[in-house]
Amino acid sequence: MARVVPLLRRRFVLLAVTALCTLTAPGFAAAPRSATAVVNVVASFSILGDMVREIGADRVQVTTLVGRNADPHSYEPTPEDVQALTRAQLLVSNGLGFEAWIPRLVESSGFAGTQMEASRGVQVRHLQQGEVLDAGRKESRPAHGQAGHDHEHDHDDHSVGSVDPHAWQDLSNGMIYARNIAQALAHVQPADSAYFRQRATNYIEKMKKLDAEVKQALAAVPEEKRTVITSHDAFGYFQQAYGIRFISIAGVSNEAEPSAQELAAIIDQARKQKVAGVFVERSTNPKLAQQIARETGSKVGGTLYSDALGKADEPAGNYLGMFSWNAGRLVYVLGQ
Repeated sequence: MARVVPLLRRRFVLLAVTALCTLTAPGFAAAPRSATAVVNVVASFSILGDMVREIGADRVQVTTLVGRNADPHSYEPTPEDVQALTRAQLLVSNGLGFEAWIPRLVESSGFAGTQMEASRGVQVRHLQQGEVLDAGRKESRPAHGQAGHDHEHDHDDHSVGSVDPHAWQDLSNGMIYARNIAQALAHVQPADSAYFRQRATNYIEKMKKLDAEVKQALAAVPEEKRTVITSHDAFGYFQQAYGIRFISIAGVSNEAEPSAQELAAIIDQARKQKVAGVFVERSTNPKLAQQIARETGSKVGGTLYSDALGKADEPAGNYLGMFSWNAGRLVYVLGQ
């Protein structure tokens, strides 16, 4: 194991560095332009915007509402967003209650195009007892039995049983997103349907390869080091798929911060559960995570990306690069 882990670390360093380049490999070269028009698409946040561009290439024009390094939880639509949606033929959102501001934006813009929720068809998960380190709120609700009701669920409800909208944190769900996006683009522009589906197929093949690599690398992390703390509960799907347990400070929204009393309870619980690493997220304040790491003796693991991509020229500047980066950080920090 001692020899395997360093090899896996090096593998994921290379993955993180080259992630931006992989999407220009054979299979992603743009096909000759057809005579059909470009599809005008609005995507709700950066991860979906990247997926649409990868599948649509030069046959789509994408406007992303919540940009890179921005927080979809606290987003307030602008007049420019209203104008963009007025011109759009297709609106791609996550669904599962993630973008609580979308219905108001659609209404104010008078949008009459096609709406598509990229998460359609995923197996929805709900918050479980112990996932949220929030000693001040003890409310517990039974999990919802039907996913059809989850879209109406308030995204800021942190109680047990509330829906987790971060389905893209499992690459198998990313594959579902890609199929849904290709289907929606083909619906809007039938003349290019074969082109969109082929690009989605190529994209999904890359996801399958990365999914296997991530599972292999994280399997090398010792069992006693598989529990970490993050800023908010965005990694539940990652946990289910790859076997790393994430405990959040603030629940599914990253806006809330614990009181001094709650923070003391968090630190106590983190000690009892032998948390191995504390990670921050790009759009959150790192001071709280750093304090918890000091108080518990855990490693500060650096940045993980949850709801937003990094800058375009950074390793986490696209969806597959984000996944490679997050896995690489976990392997490097927890494998020490």
